[in-house]
This record gives sequence, C-alpha cells and structure tokens, in this order.
Amino acid sequence: MNPFATFRLPQVVHYGRDAFQKAGEEAAVRGKKALVVSDSVMEKLGNVARCQAILSDAGVSSVVYSRVDTEPTDTYVAEALAVLQEEGCDLLVAIGGGSCIDTAKAVAVVATNGGYIGDYMGGRKPIPHAPIPVIAIPTTAGTGSEVTDATVITNTAEDIKMMIKHPAFLPAVAVVDPLLTLSSPPSVTAATGVDALCHAIEAYISRRAQPMTDTLALTAIDDIVKHLRRAYQDGQDVEARERMAVAAMLAGAAFSNASVCLVHGMSRPIGAVFHVPHGVSNAMLLPAVLEYTLDAAVGRLAVIARIVNPTLADVSDRDAAVALVADVKRLCRELNIPNLRGWGIDKTAFDEVVAKMARDAIASGSPGNNPRVPTAEEIEALYQVAYDYDFSAEVKA
Repeated sequence: MNPFATFRLPQVVHYGRDAFQKAGEEAAVRGKKALVVSDSVMEKLGNVARCQAILSDAGVSSVVYSRVDTEPTDTYVAEALAVLQEEGCDLLVAIGGGSCIDTAKAVAVVATNGGYIGDYMGGRKPIPHAPIPVIAIPTTAGTGSEVTDATVITNTAEDIKMMIKHPAFLPAVAVVDPLLTLSSPPSVTAATGVDALCHAIEAYISRRAQPMTDTLALTAIDDIVKHLRRAYQDGQDVEARERMAVAAMLAGAAFSNASVCLVHGMSRPIGAVFHVPHGVSNAMLLPAVLEYTLDAAVGRLAVIARIVNPTLADVSDRDAAVALVADVKRLCRELNIPNLRGWGIDKTAFDEVVAKMARDAIASGSPGNNPRVPTAEEIEALYQVAYDYDFSAEVKA
C-alpha cells in the first residue's frame, strides 16, 4: 500500500430510485444548453426524450448526439465535439452505458483544451483548463464510468484502446437510477455485472490499493455476489437492480482511485482489435487471470473468498483463494459468459495479433499494478489460455 493516498469522486452523486429527476436541477446550475450524448438503444427506449424533457423543465435546452455504438472511439469523440461546438453547448449530459459516458468525458476535456483525444494519453498533453461539466447517467450496472477519472477511447487508425486518466475526466455529477437499468437484457446484465465484479476485485488486489478503496471494493463484491444472479434471472427485480447499480458505482470509485490490473490490461486490446464489448472481454479473462495471479495474492483473495462464501472461514488462505477462483468460474458459467472462441473470434486472426495485443496491454500500464507482474510472453500465453478457457474445469490447487 502507498504511504499516502488520494481519493476523488464527482462533486455530487445522486443514487436510488427516481434519481434521474435530479439531472435537471444539476444541469441548471452548470449550463444553459446541453449536448446529450447517447446511443440508438436509449433513443428507442425513450430515455433520451425523457432526459431532454427533464432538462427542459429545469430551463436547460438540449441537442442530441446518439451515434455511440458499442465501444467508444475517437471518431465518436470528434463527431460529438463538432456538434457541441456548432450548437454552442456549455454542458454535457451522458445517458447510456460506459461507452456514452466515456465519449462525453473525452469531449468535455478536448472542448476546452484542444487537440486530439489521443494527445492526452500518458499525460503527454497537459490539461490546464477545466473541462465542460459532465452529468453522467448510467443505464447499466457495470462500468462505473460515472464516478471515475478516466476514459477509454479506441484509436481507430491503430486499433488501440487508449486508457487516459486525469482528474479532468471525472464527471461533475453522477446520477445513478436503478430504474434505468430495468431494460438491460440478460446478456448485458451478465457482462456488465461481471465487469463490476472485476473492477472491485482488481481494485482490492491492486498494488495501489488503499483503505478507502478496500472498503468500497469489498462492499461492492458482497452486493454483486448476492444480487447479480437475481438481476440476471429476473430483470424486473428492482431490489437486485438497485443493489447492483450501487455496487457498480462503488466498484468504479474503488478502481478509479486504486487502479485496475492485468484483466483490464489484456481486455482493452481484445476490444480494440475484435470489437468485443468491454464488459464481455473482462468477464472472459477474469477467471484465467485470477488463476495466474493466485500465488501472488493469496491473502487478499482469501479475504474476498470469505465474503463470497462464508463457509470458508476455517480453511487455509490458499484453499480459500482457490475456492474463490472456482466460485468465479461457476458464476461465469451460470451467466453464460463465453470464452474467446465461443464469442466467435477466429483463431488464425487471433494468433496473428496476439503479440501486438500483449505489447498494447503492457503499454497501458495496468498489468504493472497486478500482484504478479507479467512479461509480454506471459501475457501472450495467458491470451492462449483464455481463448479456449474451460469455465467448468477444476482450479489447479
């Protein structure tokens, strides 16, 4: 653990049933005209129109950019920025999954500091000017982007997911309303739920973990293991949706301040090259990476294991850690998480880019936070393990 730590959250967090209604009053004190960043699904569900109505009732006019599709790209950032500038917007409201929120966060910084979003990767370009305020309204329980100071944007020219972290990317306001997640289909509920679990686990075992992030991560894990299956099996279970929405937010705050590790480092290249949604690629990798990491994080994994399964109280830490990996594999199996082959990734195409993906994973910095820090060759080998990973196989003790 670091000798000192810093912890950041949005200025305001509204959460709970009907929190959506707070978006208007928060917008009214931050701007006069909003660019609503969303996607076609949110438009069809009527959530974009509801958002605009809530803003209008508070005296805030709005225009919409709704071309975000699956993973956020530099193209979406450029297009949304052009709309914001043409329309003279002074506020961003993102409603949708993490892709919509990450796009809005990127636009907010580039709008006041200029350049290309990729210029900011690795701190290469300074951010001297405050971003345009962002109000983030998630409609899935997974990414936690509404409370993080990072954005992940795909460089479409190089097929690289750029993880860009700076306090300027932290939204001004997070509005977490579980009722907005009721329309999330089972496959999305599963992938985003395991994504949130991954965030919490990685925050807890990260080399940059701290007491505040530990508390949030463990609380999130407890709620996720108790409520994810319920939300998956019955999407209208409002209590389960509510607990998952809060857990995803807590996990997001935890990893934003403690950082993610190897799963995310390996996940981003899969998304960039093969366009696998972020939550799915994290879920595909989580058990395999936990097996790889196990011996370097036995104590912390054992703490998590005893939250997931209290009957492990009297077994050794190593046996508890092994049991945790088995429990995570079982959860993925029950939620029908596929391996990379099962997703439909061609093996020949995979083999051709696996070395590049390993290099990109290391370049992201996230693997360096893992309790066991891998070489590029080890990451290549892990990718091969993950390609045909058997979620039903016994964990090697």
